[in-house]
Amino acid sequence: MAQEHTRFYTVSWDQLHRDAKALSWRLASSAPFEGIVAITRGGLVPAHIVARELDIRSIDTISIASYDDSRAVEARQGDAHILKPLSDGVGTGKGWLIVDDLVDTGKTGRIVRDMLPDAHFATVYAKPAGRPIVDTFITEVSQDTWILFPWDVDLSYAKPIIVQHGSAAPGQGG
Repeated sequence: MAQEHTRFYTVSWDQLHRDAKALSWRLASSAPFEGIVAITRGGLVPAHIVARELDIRSIDTISIASYDDSRAVEARQGDAHILKPLSDGVGTGKGWLIVDDLVDTGKTGRIVRDMLPDAHFATVYAKPAGRPIVDTFITEVSQDTWILFPWDVDLSYAKPIIVQHGSAAPGQGG
């Protein structure tokens, strides 16, 4: 049965940058790494920040789709399938760092962990169901929380709690 999300946690670009940098600080004691495997798409931004902070130049990607509708606010997880495999040369992952934005149910992470059993797996955010498969993370959120990443949301007008008679929306006069 699909997990119902009763809470939302909105992450701004600034917050994601701070959290990815905190992940870098935490990983620094395990460095150096030969390279990073970013799990796309969500892991691209944190992987870039970690790569910069830890001076890692070699970055590979693996693309795994597990959500039925990536445009829905609460997309449903379906069967995971690899859209873009790893390049040759990563082997079992020894000396490599796997980076993703979030481990949720652990379905995607388990696929990558099975492919790279010797890699160090790090995520910025972790939910309880997926947490056991990662080695390092920064923030744990409850399983029923849907994280709204900065690439998932747009800035828009927010209606005031109380609207005085005659008030208008922006650009509507008033």
